[in-house]
Amino acid sequence: MTGGTIKVLLAEDQSMVREALAALLGLEDDIEVVAQVARGDEVLAAARAHDVDVALLDIEMPGATGIEAAAQLHRHLPRLKLVVLTTFGRPGYLRSAMEAGADAFLVKDAPAAQLAEAVRKVLAGERVIDPTLAAAALAEGANPLTEREREVLRAAADGSTNAELAAALHLSPGTVRNYLSTAIQKLAVRNRAEAVRTAREKGWL
Repeated sequence: MTGGTIKVLLAEDQSMVREALAALLGLEDDIEVVAQVARGDEVLAAARAHDVDVALLDIEMPGATGIEAAAQLHRHLPRLKLVVLTTFGRPGYLRSAMEAGADAFLVKDAPAAQLAEAVRKVLAGERVIDPTLAAAALAEGANPLTEREREVLRAAADGSTNAELAAALHLSPGTVRNYLSTAIQKLAVRNRAEAVRTAREKGWL
């Protein structure tokens, strides 16, 4: 932060939304959007190049999700403050974002003044979480899926066969079948398609 101005990186794949957020934040006297990217895998390089104070990260981005980008930033630039934004108020996303090192988690349709205030608060060392999402996350409980089960479900989302999944994930077909079966049981659904849909709806993938 130089001269009292908070330098912000904005990562959002939808150009209209990104430009609108940048314009709204630019109206604040103490905030400057110094970098904008449309892909999650461009976030770390942009944050380093522009020496930003706060990164605003959308969850749904090509290249890497906002949560994956947050984890990368937290690992390589631990002093950087991270605000995760989402269109989808899924409780599992909140838990994943916090585990990735996020300092704030807000829905994108929050008022601009609330977003600007969140930027100031995280820089002051506070944590900011949308209260409705926080309550929903507590009610939902923890993600029951292991990382390996999530990996197999994510890969199965395109309808690949067990043999194709096994080849892609370097596992045996039997192991893939076991992971899928366990995930289906944990989610109390009938098949892999329902398992993928349920896990996505809860923000567990």
